[in-house]
Parts: sequence; C-alpha cells; structure tokens
Amino acid sequence: MPFFSIVIPLYNKEKHIKATLVSVMAQDFPDFEVIVVNDGSTDGSLAEAASVMDERIKLFSIENHGVSYARNYGIGKSSASLVAFLDADDAWKPNHLGDLKQLFEAFPDCGLYATAYENVLGNKVFASRYKGIPSNKQWSGIVDDFFESSSINCIAWTSAVMIPKTVFETIGFFDETITFGAGEDIDLWMRIALKFPIAFCNRASAIYNLEADNRISDTNTNLRTFINLNAYDEAAKTNKSLKTYLDLNRFSIAIQYKLAGNKLKPKEYIDKIDKGNLNSKQRFLLKMPTPILKIFLRIKKRLLKNGIALSAFR
Repeated sequence: MPFFSIVIPLYNKEKHIKATLVSVMAQDFPDFEVIVVNDGSTDGSLAEAASVMDERIKLFSIENHGVSYARNYGIGKSSASLVAFLDADDAWKPNHLGDLKQLFEAFPDCGLYATAYENVLGNKVFASRYKGIPSNKQWSGIVDDFFESSSINCIAWTSAVMIPKTVFETIGFFDETITFGAGEDIDLWMRIALKFPIAFCNRASAIYNLEADNRISDTNTNLRTFINLNAYDEAAKTNKSLKTYLDLNRFSIAIQYKLAGNKLKPKEYIDKIDKGNLNSKQRFLLKMPTPILKIFLRIKKRLLKNGIALSAFR
C-alpha cells in the first residue's frame, strides 16, 4: 500500500495536466499512487495525461459530473490511508509530499494537513498570507484557530492539503450539490475544522497557476450553486471567529453576484453580514455599483500582471 494517494480531477486541462503530473513525479518522497479522474473531458486532456508514463499513475474516465463528484470518485478508488489533492492545472515543488509526511508524523491526530502555497502569474510570485501564523517559513504546528487564520488567505487550499481517509468517514465527502467550484472545498474545510485540529506547514510547497485557463470558478456566477453558509449559523452563535469567516465568505459571494449583474442575490448575503466583521475596504466595495466594481476589477488584474497584488482581505 502506498503512503499517499493523490487525487487529481481532470476536465479540459490539456495545456496543463502534463506539467502537473511531471511535478508529482519529481517529488522527493516517492511512495505514492496518482488517481487521475478524467471527468468527461472533451479536449486532449486524457491523451496528455496518458503520455506521462509511470506505473504509479492510474487513469479513470467517467461521464462529466463536476469536480466534487470526481474528487469523491478518486477517494473511492484510492488505496492509501492518506489522500492528497491536486488540481490539474496547478503544481507541486519537490518537497511537497515530504513536508506533508513530516507534518503527519509530528501531528498524527489531525483532520487536515496543509502547506503554504504560492500564487504564480508568469514570472511573478505572490506569497499567501495567513493571520496568526508565525512568519518563520520553516514553522509547522497545530493552527490555534482555523477560521481566524484563514481571514486573509485560507489555511487550506485544495492543491495543498492532505486528509486521512478516516476523516471522510466521520464528516462526509465533498458536497456534490455545490457546483462549478462555488465553495465545495471551503465547506469541507469548515466541517473538518469544527471537529478536528488542523496542522499547517509554513514552507510553500504548492503552486497556484493564475494563468490557467478553463477554471470552473470562471463559470457565470448566476449558473453556480454556492455553498450553504447558513448551515453553519448555529455553530457560529458560540464561535466568533467562525461567524467572521462566514461573513467574509458572504462578502465574497455578494461581490461575485454584483459583478455578474444580479440585482437580487447580493442582498441575501449582505443582510446576513455583521458589518463589524468587515474591514473598511470591504464595506466600501459592498456599496459600490456594478460598473464601478468592474473598473476596480480591471485595475486589480492589470496591477497583478505588473507584480502588485491588491486584496480586500488585508
């Protein structure tokens, strides 16, 4: 039995999947299997994945059911007791699995293990920032408060996490009713964080490819079924940091709906927000009309290409 099973959902990523798999094959820690779930791709993704010859890679093709179904399918096909995830257009540094192994061995009773990650656009690299985490890049440990530490960048990102398979038996799998990447990962992290400790390594070992195309999160917002944040309201009554985290996610979804020109949906989210949980930038953006928000978004994207990363979360 391999030490890790790596689950990679694949849908129309022919430009990226080969480089993604090459980054996995280059891991310093080699004891793993790779479960690639081709989720009904209509381009050359499957052929590109098959071109990477390694006996540790297992390819499965299914009809298109969405990323949550594909990940859950991959978990079902995995043979290791520890499952790591990687999206088909992202990549790992050679130390990624080795760092996760060390983290697991140091803190064996956690529900989720995560490493820091970098956002890359061309030759520009943007480090992720986490609240309440020591700045030492070699730090690893138990996160005191997952929700508070995730208020700038989330402690957990899908291509940088590993979850023991027994955890899924306790809290369930990715929610398949959430569509087009509209929070199925956040929903899972929250369920885990409410029941288990979270371990984190502050050395960046995963790479979020900001230039990737065909991201499901780019789907028209009005066609997406978002995470049901209201399901966590009861728990938030006695957990202030969870309430703040929910409100930050409500802010994010409301802005997405405003940018999509939806005049009704933003109010549903805004009415649930305790405005004291938002910073001044976030409160300002919620008041802006859609045309102004779109101008701000274009400016943000232009600045990002020039190495300047703006964020409403810091």
